[in-house]
Amino acid sequence: MTSPDRAAGGSTGSDPGRSGASPDPAGPGPGSAGTPIRGSRSQALWLATLGFFGGFAGVSIFGPMVPKFTDLLGLNPLEAGILAAIPSLTGSLLRIPFGAAVDRYGGRRPFLILLALANAGVVGLLLLLASAYPDRMAGTYWLLLLLGALIGCGIATFSVGIGQVSYWFPKRDQGGALGAYAGLGNTSPGLSTMVLPIVVGSIGMLGAYGIWFAILLAITIVYGLTVRDAPWFQLRARGDSADVARLVELGGSELRPSGSAVAGLRHAASVPATWALVFFYFLSFGGFLAFTSWLPTYWHAMYGSTLRDAGVLAATFSLISALVRVPGGLFSDRLPIRHALSLNFLLILFGTLVLAFSDVFWLSLAATIAVGLGMGLQNAIVFKLLPSYVPDAVGGASGWVGGLGALGGFVVPPLMGLGTGLVGGPAAYARGFLPFAVLVVLAFPVVWWLHRWNARGQLPDSHAPAVGVGHRGLPA
Repeated sequence: MTSPDRAAGGSTGSDPGRSGASPDPAGPGPGSAGTPIRGSRSQALWLATLGFFGGFAGVSIFGPMVPKFTDLLGLNPLEAGILAAIPSLTGSLLRIPFGAAVDRYGGRRPFLILLALANAGVVGLLLLLASAYPDRMAGTYWLLLLLGALIGCGIATFSVGIGQVSYWFPKRDQGGALGAYAGLGNTSPGLSTMVLPIVVGSIGMLGAYGIWFAILLAITIVYGLTVRDAPWFQLRARGDSADVARLVELGGSELRPSGSAVAGLRHAASVPATWALVFFYFLSFGGFLAFTSWLPTYWHAMYGSTLRDAGVLAATFSLISALVRVPGGLFSDRLPIRHALSLNFLLILFGTLVLAFSDVFWLSLAATIAVGLGMGLQNAIVFKLLPSYVPDAVGGASGWVGGLGALGGFVVPPLMGLGTGLVGGPAAYARGFLPFAVLVVLAFPVVWWLHRWNARGQLPDSHAPAVGVGHRGLPA
């Protein structure tokens, strides 16, 4: 079925009555016609991707040090677990306010603040390692927690980039744009996991980490000097405004933010579909983070893989799941996605159950790839649908979805560990996947509810999801 966004001449924009914003005038204000919009869609996309890639890479230099810090400081399992999780925890929670800040300030300012904090964390870690490692580390636990929290700020750039890209691209093209942004940006941990040990072995730990900092700093400078906010924000800074058709003509999106971070969060939270997407992303991206951290131990314990081989297998899963978001986003712009949510969850569930009961290496590896594909495709679809469900608070919605959804990476591993401990025996680490499988089963009634919510007319026709998902909703 043809989407409203496919109609010639543009599409429907946000509903001012839903967000409390006043209607825009019929055309641009004085001066906007003679002052060109700076930047472009493609420039915004690739700079946001580069920034997210650099911010996410910072975590890769903190995680490998945690086992060494645990030994040097004599940490108990709880203290070590908190230290390992602190970058992901702060990076997830900060996605909420910083994602919402895009609705107020555009993407450039909040993105740069997060990158600056991540740079500060990496500099602090390098100074600590240079001055105290390994003999004078006693009493540095709380400092390490602070540095880990700062480094984790780079993860939070994700939700900022989602809003930034969404306000540049028309809805009909957002699947491909967001798929490329998230897919390529999320390759950072996998690539870093593969490359970092080689660099450390060649030039030493401080030299390798110094190179990582230099790359992050260069990315921050390039982003700050060249990125531009979407046309809506540029016009607002000049005191001008434009209707939907004019925004698209100027190279931006039909979407118009509420103009307030708090209002954006409040409005997004008032839309029930936001919370369905939060749960979906909790399973798909949170599951991606959880599997990435769990799989090295699983391969080592279940099949006796060396730690290096186990790390390569986990990195392979991470890269597959990240890269498939790119074609997944492109396909969501061009193909019907009527049943995609359910089918992806079926793929994830099937792969997880095979992992839980298989004792054959190649079969477990194939199941891992299946789970990675399902998670990557689901991640792409969630953010394709988000601007359609919450068109006038994309930043706030991406904050809720990206922030709370990413908490799955913090919550799921302890559940897997609990399942492993309860089962025991040689297959314990395989059975540890079963708690996650139970969570995936719970997603199917939520998909059904989301369809029923649309069928009851809760979502206006003008905001119905695009690209053939049905007249009023999701899976039929």
